[in-house]
Amino acid sequence: MSIAIWPPIAPGELKIAVETTQKREIDWFVQELHETLSNLQHGLEDCYALLAPIDPGSTLVLSTPRHEFVKGHITRVGTRIVKGTIHLRLRTLPHQTLTINPDHPIHLGPLMSLHSLLTHAIDLLGLTLSYSYPSSTTATYTSVNTRLARAPESSADAVSSPHFLAAQLRLLAQTLSEASALLKGPPLAVADPSWTTRSVAPSHFVPPLPQPHGSPTPPLSFHLAIQDSSLVLWLRSLEPADAPVHFGTKLALAIGTARRLEHDEADRVFGFCCSPGGDSDKGAAAPSSASLRSGCSGQIGGHGGREVEVYVREKVRVESADPSLLSLSAKLAALSHTLGLARRNLAAVMGEEGELGEY
Repeated sequence: MSIAIWPPIAPGELKIAVETTQKREIDWFVQELHETLSNLQHGLEDCYALLAPIDPGSTLVLSTPRHEFVKGHITRVGTRIVKGTIHLRLRTLPHQTLTINPDHPIHLGPLMSLHSLLTHAIDLLGLTLSYSYPSSTTATYTSVNTRLARAPESSADAVSSPHFLAAQLRLLAQTLSEASALLKGPPLAVADPSWTTRSVAPSHFVPPLPQPHGSPTPPLSFHLAIQDSSLVLWLRSLEPADAPVHFGTKLALAIGTARRLEHDEADRVFGFCCSPGGDSDKGAAAPSSASLRSGCSGQIGGHGGREVEVYVREKVRVESADPSLLSLSAKLAALSHTLGLARRNLAAVMGEEGELGEY
């Protein structure tokens, strides 16, 4: 079967007609895309509100199943843990109760990074709308701390071109992907070494975590992370690698009356770095060259303290589902899906479907 155009059109005129039709289709789709981008903007603002520091915050229960080695609660306000009380009944440490100092809250590094990514995404989308649809934009965006691609200043049509929109939507998709990855966290089967430099400093508790006389590190590592949109607490009972083993302990292990607790980090030496006077309120400062050489990040939790080689005697994981983070993850997934459809449709009308996989 063949398709013929009647009345016949000269090849030169046909080429011009095809180009005109494609341009009209692209212009129509760009105008239709305005509503989609506006909905994306509202959705991102809802995501930002879920992470906003609004009192009274989210109170999360911490409890280990069955044995109740850990039992308590913490309160998250925005990107910080502002208060909490946790009762510990670990087998390798005396029973104790940890109380978070409300005057020295714990900043969560992954949520601080997530907050920055959401701010960047909102700024990026707002500036894209203001450049591409200047007559329809009612808000003025003053923040320019984004990766907005510099558009040609010689022509307003070049700024609102479909190629400009495609580049901006690619950056937005990358930002949303990074935000979702932060909420997903590292796989459970993969060891996360960040606890060695980002454990919470003893000064975040009232009273501060006790330290054995002469030891530069506390006997407990208190590490908070995000995994599958839930708050995860890792507790590790630490022992200096060079600590002498008492004769009674050696004898008990030899005759079988005592045994070591088995876990995936047993009998491994770790370089642990935590300063008792660290202040997480200063934020994640850039690590110095000396701290990089020593293996300490100099960031939240690590604070550039001296590295000490330790064994992990006991390891406990406590997971607490956070409704706000779960909702935030679902909204980001829906926004990413909508954005993906818009980018595919835009690539189709531009004739660049094959290049979408490179974005």
